[in-house]
Amino acid sequence: MYEILLVVYLIVSIILVGFVLIQQGKGAGMGASFGSGGSNTVFGASGSGNFMTRTTGILALVFFVLSLVLGNLSSHHVSTNEEFSNLEVEQVSEVPVEVDSSTQIPE
Repeated sequence: MYEILLVVYLIVSIILVGFVLIQQGKGAGMGASFGSGGSNTVFGASGSGNFMTRTTGILALVFFVLSLVLGNLSSHHVSTNEEFSNLEVEQVSEVPVEVDSSTQIPE
């Protein structure tokens, strides 16, 4: 279930980025409404804006819902392949160091 939602999340995010990059800015709508770019669009001068805006909004909503669901699932998701769960601290025995008193430390 988690992996399927993760794949859907990735696909939705890629499509959302694509739709945002395809959209034209607000300034381009004025020229398209007077016919300078309206004949080149598939959906007409105003139809493409409504379709693209609505699709982007729906994809953004799906993206945020999937983000919340995956965040909730990942907080309760326990990996069965935990490599570091059985770590043991190795005890190191202290060995006394003999210091030769004949050597002098330069000051």
